[in-house]
Amino acid sequence: MNSHRTNPDALKDAITLKNHIKEVETRLLADTTKRNATGLLEKLNALVEQIDHSHNLDSLLLFVNDDVAEYTRLPIKVTDRVVIDDSFATRDLVRAMHAEAHYYVLVLSQENSRLIEALNDKVVQEFKAPFPMENKQFFTRNKAESAVASRESSLIAEYFNQVDKAVNTIRKENPLPVLICSLEENYAEYLKIADEKHSILNTYLNKNRISEKDHAIVTEAWKLVKSHNSELNSNRKTELLKAVSDNKFLSDTNEIWKAIKDGKIQTLFIEQGLFQPAIMDDDEISYVTEDHRTDKNVIDDIFDEMIELNMNFGGDVVFLPKGELSKFNGFGAITRY
Repeated sequence: MNSHRTNPDALKDAITLKNHIKEVETRLLADTTKRNATGLLEKLNALVEQIDHSHNLDSLLLFVNDDVAEYTRLPIKVTDRVVIDDSFATRDLVRAMHAEAHYYVLVLSQENSRLIEALNDKVVQEFKAPFPMENKQFFTRNKAESAVASRESSLIAEYFNQVDKAVNTIRKENPLPVLICSLEENYAEYLKIADEKHSILNTYLNKNRISEKDHAIVTEAWKLVKSHNSELNSNRKTELLKAVSDNKFLSDTNEIWKAIKDGKIQTLFIEQGLFQPAIMDDDEISYVTEDHRTDKNVIDDIFDEMIELNMNFGGDVVFLPKGELSKFNGFGAITRY
């Protein structure tokens, strides 16, 4: 469900969630035994009690089955929906990772550094530990020592190395790309010592902004990231068009489904906001209309199932703006060979 970061809108989130829980109850009682429904509802309501809506972001996702009861907040808007299925609807999590510009901004100087998590032009959070990292141990303004250029360069490199290790520790939990905000000479020196150079964008925000507000930094960073992602998206479209000409493109849903199961699909392409309820019968997919989405044995979104299975086989997914795949009804795939 969509949620809100600030009052008074955030005060309505608990009511919205309560209404969704009522829909869950109605559908569970229709789809399964009262005993199963009661057990799941008890877990769901216990999970709801843990949520502090004053910390909400732009959306709230709850996942419950016999073994799992977890929730997560995302800094993106979603389509409000209740999904009851044999597997979790993870598409919004995938979209948050792939379709939106989710990244870190490392604000770097020789004296200090900050790390900000951003989504598009919004600040998700600025890390409070171990950042900000002040260069106390290795930076010196002692004139005698500063006169030795090689010594000073070594001290700065060691400081950047500590910053890099702190960034990568955070990236282990959430491996997002990093945009560096710093002077040109610092950017060049940081790249020399960086352990995971592939994670650092090949562009940077050139200015010492160590004292600026986080939202001001992200506003400027977003301009660069948006341009960078537009170029990447353009490359993926080129890849798609080449696959069509090379006869390595599939658009029939059942053909794609079978190819995914055989590990033959490299990339799925889907238009943003496209959902499709379906029935699976003898491993054949049949679309159903929106009116039947909540019927028993109907898969709420067959594309979600296909995206998840393909990722299990090491494939990826590209979300394109609405209309980009109109000639393929919004969905297609590139084969590995």
